[in-house]
Amino acid sequence: MKRTRAVKLAIVGVLAVLMPALVRASDSNAGSSRFEIRMPLGIPIELWSYFVPNDNPITAAKVELGRKLFFDALLSADGKISCASCHDPGRAFTDGRKVAEGIGGRLGTRNSPTLLNSMFSTGQFWDGRAGTLEEQAKMPLTNMDEMGNASLDEVRAKIAAVPEYVRGFQQVFGGPVTVDGFAKAVAAFERTLVSGDSPLDRYLAGDLNALSESARSGLVLFRTKARCGVCHVLNQNFAAFATFPFFTDGIYRNTGVAVNFTGFNALARRAMAAARDQSGDALAALSKHERAGELGRFLTTGNTLDVGAFRTPSLRNVELTAPYFHDGSAATLAEVVRFYVKGGNENPNRDWQLEPVPLTESEQRDLVEFLKALTSDDARHRVEAH
Repeated sequence: MKRTRAVKLAIVGVLAVLMPALVRASDSNAGSSRFEIRMPLGIPIELWSYFVPNDNPITAAKVELGRKLFFDALLSADGKISCASCHDPGRAFTDGRKVAEGIGGRLGTRNSPTLLNSMFSTGQFWDGRAGTLEEQAKMPLTNMDEMGNASLDEVRAKIAAVPEYVRGFQQVFGGPVTVDGFAKAVAAFERTLVSGDSPLDRYLAGDLNALSESARSGLVLFRTKARCGVCHVLNQNFAAFATFPFFTDGIYRNTGVAVNFTGFNALARRAMAAARDQSGDALAALSKHERAGELGRFLTTGNTLDVGAFRTPSLRNVELTAPYFHDGSAATLAEVVRFYVKGGNENPNRDWQLEPVPLTESEQRDLVEFLKALTSDDARHRVEAH
């Protein structure tokens, strides 16, 4: 994600689905007001501000407009699918399915990732094909397996036919409904979905009773023998832990999950050949393969090193976001741990840093307990109330 200068902005605390970031307006004109923000423990305000782009400052009216659009099924071709259909607040902004389900029950090829803390990701989607939340917000609108609209202009016309939205766009952007305005409003709302204040955050802040004995053992394993921190980065200096506390290196890695698809190796060979085709025709044809999504980052970069590579996800709230991996193939955290104990699935492009780790059953249980300690109290309570 492109870096921006820190800005003195905040979020609006009146939203029904607002997660731990609490915000209030400081001006009666919500469309242009400045804000004060109180971030959850573990997420510094300076870091949040750093990831708010200069060309899309956050205001109360913009976040409220984005919230309404996020939950409105009007945006889909059949009027039944909203952004929240795949990113449900009651499921930690996931959908609980192995892969996403769009209009007419059409199934996608990838698991719906959580939107909590998604503003801090280096790229959006599992393959990073969108660089910003604004870019990401547009793409599902015309995806035939998601919202299924024929064009972005069709979506714009639907929104513009609703007087409340016309007034909202005029208030927020000073003009008519536009797709870019839609994307900015939704992205502004998504930047309020900041989640911290987990048992680990309290432990690192000095509450030594915040973690159970098992979770503390899991923390040690996470940082040492289990080698989880190679990809899910935990700063070795606890005093500097809050600088980027999301347990991801932001890198795209091949751990062999794509090999769950039995035809992956043949597909990978086609990808290698397509990469050598200077005309680009072979790559274009390959992208139409029904399982092309298993190629991961490669379809975005054309780099053969990216075949089967997917973004390292954040581990915050991971207890609440099952099933796991880009294909939803692991139902529990215990299954995820067992997958990495064996060193992932063998394939020619497997990440060179991935190797088997000899963890006992007891150690695996401790590691799972530590992963559960990354769950925000607010996110847990919302899921339990669902």
